[in-house]
Amino acid sequence: MKFLDQAKIYVKAGDGGNGAVSFRREKFIEYGGPDGGDGGRGGDVIIECADGLNTLIDYRYQQHFKAKNGQGGMGRQRAGAKGADAVVKVPAGTQVFDEDGETLLADFTTPGQREVFLRGGNGGFGNLHFTTSTNRAPRHANPGLPGIEKTIILRLKLIAAAGLVGLPNAGKSPFLATVPAAKPKIADYPFTTLHPGLGVVRVDSREFVLADIPGLIEGAHEGVGLGDRFLGHVERCRVLLHLVDATGEHAGKDYRIVRGELEAYGGGLVDKPEIVALSKCEIATPEQLKSQKQKLKRACGKTPLLLSSAARQGVDEVLRALMTVIEEGRREERGARPAAEPEPDGEAGEWRP
Repeated sequence: MKFLDQAKIYVKAGDGGNGAVSFRREKFIEYGGPDGGDGGRGGDVIIECADGLNTLIDYRYQQHFKAKNGQGGMGRQRAGAKGADAVVKVPAGTQVFDEDGETLLADFTTPGQREVFLRGGNGGFGNLHFTTSTNRAPRHANPGLPGIEKTIILRLKLIAAAGLVGLPNAGKSPFLATVPAAKPKIADYPFTTLHPGLGVVRVDSREFVLADIPGLIEGAHEGVGLGDRFLGHVERCRVLLHLVDATGEHAGKDYRIVRGELEAYGGGLVDKPEIVALSKCEIATPEQLKSQKQKLKRACGKTPLLLSSAARQGVDEVLRALMTVIEEGRREERGARPAAEPEPDGEAGEWRP
C-alpha cells in the first residue's frame, strides 16, 4: 500500500429543500387554506477519525465529497426529509487546513473523534408558515439555503512517542527493524526509506510507538534530496533519537547538519529532548570509534550512546533511555496530584455546626 500524507479535497454540505406552496383540496371544505410544508435541511459534512487507517491514500482516487440536498416540502403540511450526511474518514493524527495550507481548522488525534465540519443549508418555509390574520392564503414560500462548500487540505502527522532522525544511511531502518512489529526496507544505499514507518517498541513490559522518517541532508529545508516535508511526522513526538554513522567522515559535522535542518524547519523540533547515539559500531575500528565518539561529544555537548543494531548491542540501553524521557513527559502532562487537605482541628468524627 502506498503512503500518502497529504491530500487536497473538495467538500460541500447539502442545500436545503424548498418550501411548498399548497392549498387543501378536499371535498366539502370550501376554504381549506394553505398547507404547504417546510423544506428539509441539507446534509452535513462530518469528519471522523477512524481506527485502522494509517494513510490518506483513499483521497488520491476520490477528491469530491458532497452531502445530499434536503427534500422539498409537500402539501398536507408535510415537511421534506433531511439530506444524508457525507462522512469523511481520516486516520489519527490528521490535521485539516484551509485552502491556503496555513490556517488550521481541525486536528484529529483520537480514534472515534467526530466533528461536524460543514452544516447543511436550512430548508425553506412553506406557505403555511406565512399565514396571518390579514393574509389567510399566502401564495409564496421560501427557497432552501445553499450548503457551504470549501476546499481543504488534509495533512497527516503520525502519532508516535519517539522519532528517528539522522542523515541518509545512518542506520535508522536497521534500528527500527529490531522492533518486532516493524519491517522497514534495508539496503546499502542512501534514501532507502522513502516514506515514514512506525514500530511498536516494548521495553520492560511497557510500550511506545517509534517513527522513522527518510534521511535529511544539508539543504533539505530548501527541497534538496527528499526535502523536509516528512519532519511533520515527528512534530508530535516527545523525544528524538538522533543516530550518527560511526563510519562517516566526521560525526560532529554530520550531527550539526541534521540539527541545522531541524532548526530551519521550526515546529519546536530543536527544543525536544534528544538522545544521541553512534550507530554501526560493529563495523568501525576501535580507533575510529574512539575518534568519532569524541567529535560527536564536542558537537552535542553530551556523551553519545554506542549502538549496533546488527549485533543488537546497546539497543536495550537506547530504548530504556527513550522510555525514561517518554515517561517523564507523560508525568508532566498528568501533572502533580493536588495534596490532600489537612484534617480539621478536633477529634475525628466530632460534629461541628
